[in-house]
Amino acid sequence: MIDQRDLETWAGFLLDHSVGGVGTGDRVMIKGEPVCWPLIAVLERKVIESGAVPDVYLVAPNNDRGKVWSAAMGRGASVEQLEQVPSWHRERYQSMTKYIEVLGAEDPSQYMGLEPAQSQALAAADRPFADIRLSKPWVITLYPTSAFAELEEMSMEDFETFIVGASTVDPTPLREAEERIAPLIHDGSEVRIVTRCPNEERDLTLTMNISQGHAALSYGLRNFPDGEIFTSPDASSVEGEIFVDLPITNGGHDIKGIYLNFEGGRIVRYRAEKGQDQLATIIETDDGSHRLGEVALGMNPGLDRVLKHPLFVEKVGGTLHIAIGASYEHCYVEDPDSEEGRRRIAELEADGVLNRSAQHVDIVTDFRPGGCGVSVHIDDVQLVPRDGVWVAAG
Repeated sequence: MIDQRDLETWAGFLLDHSVGGVGTGDRVMIKGEPVCWPLIAVLERKVIESGAVPDVYLVAPNNDRGKVWSAAMGRGASVEQLEQVPSWHRERYQSMTKYIEVLGAEDPSQYMGLEPAQSQALAAADRPFADIRLSKPWVITLYPTSAFAELEEMSMEDFETFIVGASTVDPTPLREAEERIAPLIHDGSEVRIVTRCPNEERDLTLTMNISQGHAALSYGLRNFPDGEIFTSPDASSVEGEIFVDLPITNGGHDIKGIYLNFEGGRIVRYRAEKGQDQLATIIETDDGSHRLGEVALGMNPGLDRVLKHPLFVEKVGGTLHIAIGASYEHCYVEDPDSEEGRRRIAELEADGVLNRSAQHVDIVTDFRPGGCGVSVHIDDVQLVPRDGVWVAAG
């Protein structure tokens, strides 16, 4: 049982810091499985006390993150059935003003074992609602469950202690370290990433143009716990190879030891030492899932243990992650919903700079001692991990 004081602190950070506070006029969607109810209940109460309206969206155990359709629909429904999304579902997403998602599964095996085409169909059906969510203040957090502890090969006690400890720490000090790196990304033209391919004993180089994007700081504003600085590159500019060594979980499956080769912005060859079929399911979803939508630096020195869950592994100080799939509109324009913002987004999409996809999957390379990361440059400036954060060398 998580101490009630920790739940109060955790929920307070999510509401007051992450989504910028709530009050009269807000409709706050709080989404998660019933197994996450202790935190959801505190969030619901605090939203009511603020004068806002909570929309508690309880997710079925056979649904991965509350997609528009469950795994049962993925396994048994026809294309025609998948297309019949209820109008109230869209209205529900459009009516909310802020969004809090509590990750945590009772039994991930209930949404595992789908055929690639089935997983891809569920992702495609859900993408419009993910886009609505991303257009509003949002945050995602991870609640400790025994099933996720088992996936991490940890005892429930250790897993809970780590998750709760990381989720009840004030994230604002992370901002200072991120602000030191932000000008390099904002003014930079090219990112060059060198990794070591252990099986082939050779260095791989991946380059991408970031001149049309800007730096986005994340210190508890979108994920909690947090700690990353990111941007979306010119998706058509990505060239070369990369090896990704840290394991992640996706759809209940582990993926580890990923190799990607890009030509003309597209992934043309790929493999994984573990989870090859799941990696293929991700990449072969649509045209955009053959491209990148994000490059980011992990900046949280307090995450001293690497978990497989993407929410945690991508934040570890001294790591770098790229995302297979969709770009972030707000990395290109300040207000994607403004008339000028929509016009600019349409231009970038037409030029192949901004990437659209049903997928957005973060994969993480370790640049700390012992990891396969060799070097990261933004133009002529080398970035190095020091004391758990990235800094300019020298």
